[in-house]
Amino acid sequence: MTKYKLNNTVRSSSEVTLTSYLGSTESKKDERAYHIPDNENDNVNTESNRNLEAGKCHVCPHPCEFLQEPGKLAASLEKRNDKFGLNELKVENLDRNVCLCEKYNGGCKLCPRPSLAPTLALSLDAREACHACHGGTCGSPYPNANGTYPSGYPVKDTKPAWQRDLSKRARGCFSAKTLLRRIPILAWLPKYTWRSGLADIIAGLTVGLTVIPQAIAYAGVAGLPPQYGLYSSFMACFVYTVFGSVKDSAIGPTAIAAILTRENLHGLGPEFAVLLAFLSGCVELVMGILQLGFLIDFISGPVSVGFTSAAAIIIATTQVKDILGLSFPGGKFLQVWTGMYEHIGETRLWDTVLGISCIVVLLLLRKVKDIKVGSERSPSAEGAVGEGAEGGSRLGAFVSQALWFLSTTRNILVVLFCAALAYYFDTQKQTPFVLTGDVKPGLPQISPPPFSATVGNHTYTFMEMASTLGSAIFVVPLLSILENIALAKVFSEGKYVDATQEMVALGVCNIASSLVDSMPVSGALSRGAVNHASGVASPAGGLYTGALVLLALQYFTPYFYFIPKASLAAVIIAAVVFMMELHVFKPIWRTKKLDIIPAVVTFAACLLTRLELGIVIGIAVNLLFLLYASARPSVRVTRAVSSDGVAHVVATVDRALAFPSAEFVRRALRKAADPSLPLVLDASHVQAADFTAAKGIKALIEDFHARGQTIIFYNVKPSTAAVFRGVRPREFLHCACRAELDALLLRAQRRAKRLPP
Repeated sequence: MTKYKLNNTVRSSSEVTLTSYLGSTESKKDERAYHIPDNENDNVNTESNRNLEAGKCHVCPHPCEFLQEPGKLAASLEKRNDKFGLNELKVENLDRNVCLCEKYNGGCKLCPRPSLAPTLALSLDAREACHACHGGTCGSPYPNANGTYPSGYPVKDTKPAWQRDLSKRARGCFSAKTLLRRIPILAWLPKYTWRSGLADIIAGLTVGLTVIPQAIAYAGVAGLPPQYGLYSSFMACFVYTVFGSVKDSAIGPTAIAAILTRENLHGLGPEFAVLLAFLSGCVELVMGILQLGFLIDFISGPVSVGFTSAAAIIIATTQVKDILGLSFPGGKFLQVWTGMYEHIGETRLWDTVLGISCIVVLLLLRKVKDIKVGSERSPSAEGAVGEGAEGGSRLGAFVSQALWFLSTTRNILVVLFCAALAYYFDTQKQTPFVLTGDVKPGLPQISPPPFSATVGNHTYTFMEMASTLGSAIFVVPLLSILENIALAKVFSEGKYVDATQEMVALGVCNIASSLVDSMPVSGALSRGAVNHASGVASPAGGLYTGALVLLALQYFTPYFYFIPKASLAAVIIAAVVFMMELHVFKPIWRTKKLDIIPAVVTFAACLLTRLELGIVIGIAVNLLFLLYASARPSVRVTRAVSSDGVAHVVATVDRALAFPSAEFVRRALRKAADPSLPLVLDASHVQAADFTAAKGIKALIEDFHARGQTIIFYNVKPSTAAVFRGVRPREFLHCACRAELDALLLRAQRRAKRLPP
């Protein structure tokens, strides 16, 4: 059985059938239906089959001459000639895998046409060449590589395209499939088992033990009282259980969201942070509804590396002063280092000792989980294993799990130990450490986010608060989405990540969290790793994380008073030190050296200015590179000779023609053209053009006409040709196949010799 490769899928000949055997025009067609499996790229082939049934070519609006000849075989089920296939069909049993679509320059499934490249001497029934193509005409003014063209097949639906698309989208919005996709809990809850519930309890409690000290510390990073970190750690967990699509994502306060919040609060109070969470959620929700996730694609890898590395350094810098026991205003990179230089003489010895010791212990405990317990056994030794050895294996597994749990809960263990140590010194009437102080006990009240705030003697209205937050209203949600989707892809295990649903879920989480005085939240990679390693089975693990945080708020806040600030600073530094991706600069340099420029520019701009301004500068530099590439397309020039012996110059432009490249391409073509030879502009790679490019092409045609030289456009897409004709050039010569090109070149030669055509 002949094997074909259609749309990157290997199929047998029985699966790749176009139409039944076509006899004479009077005979009735075989009405058997042969279904091609659904594929998102099969729309062109489906339309082609309809055209075949209507006796039309799928390229041109004319009847195919082969259908009018009795006894001819057109892509029949019998496959009399294995060397013939449909558009985009690769036949594997030829001398080498060739694409007939490329060999014949597109062409219809009944009438393959020759191209500039050497062609195979094939015919439809292995006896005779195609009448429509080899009879001197091409049957179509346009090529068909993969596009769709007017076919003459009657359209049943007379509604405008936008109405059909709108009605289709409206029907899709209220389908059961959309409901399951937008509220994922409806999909996984019916299949939920007690084993999944047990796994979620273990993972949720483990993540809860991690998030409590992190939340208190991140509140300090954001410049907020400690309780606001805990307020940010439970509502989002509950909401994400309903709307979240990634089981490993642990929504809550993160280092990047905290430092961005700090830079945009300007010391004006928690009300601004809560409003920022609400507005960030609104932006994320709107982006999800409008499917604007493509905006994240403008943040390239080098820009992201530069931003995260700079953010990690800034976060660590803001915590160094707590390690040293210093207290002075300022949260920016240069301000902190300047302040430390000025107040270095005020360093507190025991805070410094405690902070450095905690960092060392946290880094060591982080590696504890990698300790190998037991030794590898050979197969012969395994065959002689007895009950004692099995008991030893169980003991080794238990020790491994204990080490993993010790490594995972290292933050809470270190903080509890330091709090106990500070409490002991307090009983001895000694205060060697700077303590966290009073944490507001109890649960927050559910209320709308503040749309006005009073700071000092000035009352800020909503517009003034939004103006004060400035670009953070858009930058914080964009980076939160980027962080959450990156986390989802890390733990997706090859599964599809619905970015739209994640934006919707993150938006609802931030809006709901703002009702309980939360700062902006997102998915944290560190807690996601803990969730994944704990064996979480569904997003329901967040229920137990949120419940543990609520218990801590209700019953344990009085004990948070004794947590030393140096220990919280150590937790933050030990976490963000692994966010610095400086090691990525080496592979970037190895692959494409120019990508180092946006990475370094973003890194420096974030350190020396503000984070949101730095990432905007990095994106701008990256876009400049893209614009320069589009403004300077490659123009390849070669000499060729037609089948009639007419020498000519072939120029190939490798990308779309837009306004930045219009004048450059015009100059390049004028320079490359030989005044004594006609110029053929191969537009196979020109997928689009704009008005400025069309004006440039018109000017180019005028230039060639003024010096008596012919310019011919070959393989122009219909949409591009329409743009060129829209500016009404003097003489727009274009063709779609080699036969027409040869005729135009011969006519140009005769015109040059002043002979009658």
